[in-house]
Amino acid sequence: MSEQSTQPQKRTDEREARGLRLVVVLLGLTVVSGLIDAVSYLGLGHVFTANMTGNVVVLGFAAAGAPGFSVPHTATSLVFFLLGAVAGGRVARWRGEGSRRAWARLTLAAEAVLVGASAAVAFAAPHATATVYAVIALTAFAMGLRNATVRKLGIADLTTTVLTMTLTGLASDSRAGGGSGRRSPRRSASVVAMAAGACLGAWLVLHHDLGIPLLVAALTAGVLAVVASGRE
Repeated sequence: MSEQSTQPQKRTDEREARGLRLVVVLLGLTVVSGLIDAVSYLGLGHVFTANMTGNVVVLGFAAAGAPGFSVPHTATSLVFFLLGAVAGGRVARWRGEGSRRAWARLTLAAEAVLVGASAAVAFAAPHATATVYAVIALTAFAMGLRNATVRKLGIADLTTTVLTMTLTGLASDSRAGGGSGRRSPRRSASVVAMAAGACLGAWLVLHHDLGIPLLVAALTAGVLAVVASGRE
């Protein structure tokens, strides 16, 4: 291969490498997930909009008539999450063969806009019934879009919304479990990021209103969209 033919590829690789590595970006998004689930669970009637494993369980609670849970709220979250995942799958097929950096930035920007819209709704009419459904729908759609993107990116141990397999890998692949513990730092960081986001989100919900943690989540996603690179 001639030197001239390698120049365009070199420039492309350099562009892809600009910005924060996707591992760091996904850890930041894990913090955002904790924020959003704190808002939805504590402020929207015990429903998850990022963690669909928990949401399916919550739907079972609601269907059984357990107090404090709502079938319509939970069903809305599930439906809009799936719609977001469908959209994310289509975007992945449209942009996934091109620049990974551009693709990741596009979907993160969309997440920032959707979560920002939910913050605007929460600020405008904090106590309206329609606000609850709008915030659930917007955040769940954003999380579905993001999860589809993260799944296609295929970066190990960083799903950004669930931790069951991360915790399983952390324990089973540790030295105590007979493994090398090679990925323990990444897995541990993911757990800490989720807990930190949930703690911050819960504090903001308890001491302020829903709009502020949603705004923080939107701004964080927006910043990550701007600085994300295409490299792991």
